[in-house]
Amino acid sequence: MFRVTRYMQALANPDRPMRRPQVAAPTGPVVIWNLVRRCNLTCKHCYATSADRDFPGELSTDEVYGVMDDLRAYGVPVLILSGGEPLLRPDIFDISRRAKAMGFYVGLSSNGTLIDERNIETIADVGYDYVGISLDGMHETHDRFRRRAGAFDEALRGIRLCREAGIKVGMRFTLTGDNAQDFPALLDLMDAEGIDKFYLSHLNYAGRGNRHRADDAHFRITREAMDRLFATCWEHIRRGEPKEFVTGNNDADGVYLLHWARRWLPGNEERLRAMLTRWGGNASGVNIANIDNLGNVHPDTMWWDYTLGNLRERPFSAIWEDTSDPLMAGLKQKHRPVLGRCAACSERAICGGNSRTRAWQLTGNPWSEDPGCYLTDEEIGVTGLPERIPVTPYRRGARKPLESIPVDVEVT
Repeated sequence: MFRVTRYMQALANPDRPMRRPQVAAPTGPVVIWNLVRRCNLTCKHCYATSADRDFPGELSTDEVYGVMDDLRAYGVPVLILSGGEPLLRPDIFDISRRAKAMGFYVGLSSNGTLIDERNIETIADVGYDYVGISLDGMHETHDRFRRRAGAFDEALRGIRLCREAGIKVGMRFTLTGDNAQDFPALLDLMDAEGIDKFYLSHLNYAGRGNRHRADDAHFRITREAMDRLFATCWEHIRRGEPKEFVTGNNDADGVYLLHWARRWLPGNEERLRAMLTRWGGNASGVNIANIDNLGNVHPDTMWWDYTLGNLRERPFSAIWEDTSDPLMAGLKQKHRPVLGRCAACSERAICGGNSRTRAWQLTGNPWSEDPGCYLTDEEIGVTGLPERIPVTPYRRGARKPLESIPVDVEVT
């Protein structure tokens, strides 16, 4: 996760000393926990492939409590409770209250449609540190993505109820070529509704080429969206009314901010670069973890087709420390064994090699270059690499076993 506002505020206060790194970092990662797969919607871009039915084999309440005990003992600081739609899990409030009592920072990730006058008091009483509600565009676009008429109005009702109840609530938006036109209107909606946080998630697509990135439609849309996000964040700070802007699923955003600041706020590059390098980019398998509804552990929420272990067989702490798994061994390296364009990138210390999920989806090799990087070769100091031809993504289940793929060759 890239916290745009934090870096923008540092740029706005150049005389303020940079915060020192924490003396002792948390032992465990932030855990995004898909407690239930059931959902009342069937969204087009759902990574959990949810549906409005019960899924067998999900962790019981007692099993969830046992996992929470292990997570807390291991040093996990944050639980983001997700789904499916987490409010469809009958024990969600019991789980949430217990998590708060144990000292976790607890977030709720919801589609918002089930937050209404009947349960808002209970949601407020739980004391969630943050509730994130997804909007995929304005009325027509959101309803089309969510495949249900009225979904936008229901989600906006949920946002308003949370705000009125004093709950920290934020809008979550996944940028695609089909909804980018609504992005400016959503930023306006954020202001009109008095919402203090906006999370932009990049779509984890694959299959793009590597030349002419500035002209590629996907990359151009991404760059334009990031320009607008940065400018909006800066304007709020300039007016003394800062709001929290965050992005996810594309760590190239840190490098792009460096270029944006070089253009619009010259003289800040050295300070900003130091802060971005300390951030270090992609944290999958290190500071970010995912648990699915069956108790399977994944390096992050986009790795549902790669399981590290199951919590019914081993505790999370044992699974997370196990570097006999070749993917985890590579993810936990300070310098990941990335290939191609990522290996030659002069800004790798900032982005950390970016998303390994997209490389995995494209080639079956998690160390291949990230096809979602939207910066040009010139912007990241890459020269002399041959043109790479886009590859048809592997079908689910058709990839080569990871242990059979050498990390020093491209897979085609």
